[in-house]
Amino acid sequence: MKNQLLFIAVIVLALAMVFGAMGCAPVDQEEEVSPPPDEDVDEDVDEDEEVVEFDGEIKIAVTGPMTNIQGEMMWWGAEMAMNEINEDGGVTIGDETYSVRLIQVETDEIMDPLGAVSAVENVIISEDPHFLIGGFRTEAVMPYTDLVAQDYQKIFVICGAATNELLEGRIDEDYDTWKYLFRVTPIKSTDLVTVTILMLNEVAMAVREELGIEQPKVAILAEALEWNEALVQMAPQIFPTLGLEFVGTFRPSATASDVTTELRGIEASGAQIIYTIFSGPVGIPYGRQWGELEIPAASVGINVEAQKSGYYPATDGFGDYDYTLMTFAQNTEITPETIPFIEKFVDLYGQLPNYNADTYSAVYILTEAAERAGTLDTDAVIVEMEQTDRISAAGRFVFDENHDVTFGPGFVTALGVQWQDGELLGAGWPIEWQPDPENAPDLVVGHEGMVPYQLPPHVLEQWRE
Repeated sequence: MKNQLLFIAVIVLALAMVFGAMGCAPVDQEEEVSPPPDEDVDEDVDEDEEVVEFDGEIKIAVTGPMTNIQGEMMWWGAEMAMNEINEDGGVTIGDETYSVRLIQVETDEIMDPLGAVSAVENVIISEDPHFLIGGFRTEAVMPYTDLVAQDYQKIFVICGAATNELLEGRIDEDYDTWKYLFRVTPIKSTDLVTVTILMLNEVAMAVREELGIEQPKVAILAEALEWNEALVQMAPQIFPTLGLEFVGTFRPSATASDVTTELRGIEASGAQIIYTIFSGPVGIPYGRQWGELEIPAASVGINVEAQKSGYYPATDGFGDYDYTLMTFAQNTEITPETIPFIEKFVDLYGQLPNYNADTYSAVYILTEAAERAGTLDTDAVIVEMEQTDRISAAGRFVFDENHDVTFGPGFVTALGVQWQDGELLGAGWPIEWQPDPENAPDLVVGHEGMVPYQLPPHVLEQWRE
């Protein structure tokens, strides 16, 4: 199995275009954002407390689909960072102290990707922000980063779209034009593919060890949307390198409320593993019916709905043991910053942070770069941004030559999470990950608090019979 892992990274590079939608995957377009829980306001002001008088403000525009969970998380993460910075005395630039002010930009980019360009341009003209962060759907982020970089020469930090080509093929080919663009979250599309394949391998090993099935069968269950067509077509080419037999692809609607037909088809195929590719609301009925019908196949891959705190109750508990890609988990210490960040976020907003919430890191990276530069001059801040080496909740942030977040051991990797007995836990990958078993056999990567992946009890029971 170690040798099989050597082929994974090479093969998934062919999928560079595939996950252009991981950061732009369609979501439930009718989902309303619920306001954060009411917070207690301390009306008692310490009269002796020193009040900081700021000399000016650093304006940061947060762009995203603010009526959807992605935009909501972007805003909350940035707001949390802003409040911490301002309460800590602001940002010192030269001899002056600045507060941070956020500007919320509703791009509506899920419903109207091209209309998002106008929203971004309007805020640049009306507010003249120093920096911009956010962006979710690639079809929107690509044209409005064109605008930001080419027409206005402003720094934009991507915090939602994973497509490689948002940076690759731009910065490396025409640095002076595209140097304004950076990405903090998520890891780029090819790295996301690598992680899901490694997670799939964890499940395959569990099937072999616990069920005695040497060549597990895997079925793809992917929402019927254009964004994932390339992955659906190419993933079967990867499965043999993991010792898996591909048995078929099933394509429900992204908004389907019933996937019984697809699940029964998977059951009839004899699959022991379901490789999911869900971004939309279909993830809820899938989780409910997968457990309720006791489909004898482990679920692994991407299910955005399963990343939410409300997934377990929404599936009536039947979504237990679903295994999906994630950035944070309450039980998992990626760095010393992880658990405090998650606990504070949950306390403030009543939800677990998803990857979009790492606008939190983006705000800190920008303001710290400005402090080091001693100026808000864009070119000077870019130079300092390129020197970023910051430990944050998701890992160690160092930008590569394309201004992308560096993926790998000791940097940022994402992780697998699994619902176990009603709790969403960091599980399976990476606990004992050997990135290069041939050349660096002693390099083993894991995060404190991660728990082993568990095959669903109904899968164990049915296959052991």
